[in-house]
Amino acid sequence: MANHNLKTLSEVLNTLIKRGITKEICMNDQHQMVLGKDEKIYQPEDLCIVKSYRFEGDSNPDDNAVLYLLQDKDGELATILDSYGAESNYSGKEFDNFLRKVPVQESDEHNID
Repeated sequence: MANHNLKTLSEVLNTLIKRGITKEICMNDQHQMVLGKDEKIYQPEDLCIVKSYRFEGDSNPDDNAVLYLLQDKDGELATILDSYGAESNYSGKEFDNFLRKVPVQESDEHNID
């Protein structure tokens, strides 16, 4: 099913913030996935991808990004932004390897119309 009402990354992030999802998971210098300001350190099995939002750059096909909405074992929701192409936000394979190990259980509950 095609989505003809495509949103920008900022629109999706703003919608998620309005829904109370304000934290981000980032990889630190030690290649650990950390919630917010060092609140939690995650292993892949601690998380589940509940939604993926894909974005394609208008001017350059290499300017693509995926925003993942993840839920941890405590039920807390957070995002991970994976931009790839020339503007990749992570170098090395650690980030991709981590994401590949995270289970995926997407649901329509987090659709953004």
